[in-house]
Amino acid sequence: MAQISNVKKEHQNTLIPIIIIAGLFFIFGFVTWINGALIPFMKTINELTDAQSYLVASASYISFVVMALPASYILNKIGYRKGMSLGLIIMGIGALVFIPAAEARTYWVFLSGIFIQGVGMTLLQTAANPYITILGPIESGARRIAIMGIANKVAGALGSLIFGALLLSGIDDVKDKLGTVSVEEKSQLLDNMANSVFTPYITMAIVLFILGVLIRKAPLPHVEAAVVEDSSEGEKTKKNIFQFPHLWLGVLTLFVYVGAEVIAGDTIIAYGISLGFSAEDAKFFTTFTLMAMVATYALGVFLIPKYIKQGTALKLSALLGIIFSSCILLTTGFTSILFVAALGVANALVWPAVWPLTLEGLGKHTKTASALLIMAISGGAIIPPLYGKLVDSNKHELIANGIKEAEALSTAATSSYWILIPCYAIILFFAIWGHKYKSWFKKN
Repeated sequence: MAQISNVKKEHQNTLIPIIIIAGLFFIFGFVTWINGALIPFMKTINELTDAQSYLVASASYISFVVMALPASYILNKIGYRKGMSLGLIIMGIGALVFIPAAEARTYWVFLSGIFIQGVGMTLLQTAANPYITILGPIESGARRIAIMGIANKVAGALGSLIFGALLLSGIDDVKDKLGTVSVEEKSQLLDNMANSVFTPYITMAIVLFILGVLIRKAPLPHVEAAVVEDSSEGEKTKKNIFQFPHLWLGVLTLFVYVGAEVIAGDTIIAYGISLGFSAEDAKFFTTFTLMAMVATYALGVFLIPKYIKQGTALKLSALLGIIFSSCILLTTGFTSILFVAALGVANALVWPAVWPLTLEGLGKHTKTASALLIMAISGGAIIPPLYGKLVDSNKHELIANGIKEAEALSTAATSSYWILIPCYAIILFFAIWGHKYKSWFKKN
């Protein structure tokens, strides 16, 4: 049987590498989770439908499909340190694209900037996730990734609050005025609102460029996943990744998980607004989701693997996801919002558990498998817009049946969360059975 072992890890202090990688998770957590504020912001300044506004998430996450395998190739050529440096610099370039995008108030230019930032994050993710997974024993991989998750979600909460305050301040007043002013005044209002991205994104670009230079000096030890072949007589040696069914099931699981996680974090502000909450109040809602994740990550660090196994944590997470998703559909108002936020509890330990359960036993195929798992992040590009499409479709149907627009929007936004239930059902399947399918072949 193939087993994971760590090369050159003997007598090595892993504390500093863990802190450095946690810092990287903090960075792309900050950049990723500002999408919750960007979605209602973009919807207003570019006068978009719900489905169009969720392309903010698509532009970020589709980059993981486009760049995951090229990122793996780049990292093999230039190494982790230079690859992380390049990723940070590319993210900085993406931040700068927001300046001409705001000047022109053109949606596709904004999406281009988000996509470029996603390309940089793909490089960082492709390097950081397998690195932290194999930095120590595979049995405690979920615990190390949970530590990364704490850094990621704390940063996401800060990013959501900071950018929510910067971008959504006064948005309610602007929306009230849009229907009463002239075309010229309307254009001026939206231009002024768009210009609010200048200072935060220039600052972000400067910080990313500086970190891109500093990471080149970071003391990151070389750690590889080595394989020890232990083939039994009559058992076929696995020569390619297509012979590992649990890998492909793991990719599917991460695909639906990221979609569910993005829905929980990125739709909650817009959902709150659709239920009648002001943008001033709703800007805090993403933080509820992320803080629920942070608390559960901390619990995972304490419990895994000493008290519960990674697989058990995954089963509990999937069951909670199904329960909380059902509760969203059955409740209204702030209670429903709290159940969306509670999905943070269900989501927190899925990513940390799926990675080690999927990479276990892959040996020399680990890097390619990691790239495929990174590509699964594209679930965040596909599933949230499907939610947006459902909201638009259900809203129009309700309006056609004589329901007032505000009530139709709130009802449609709530009922469309059913899309989460099949996602968590797939996660539950992987937790119970899927990760056990290590091979298509059986011993004679």
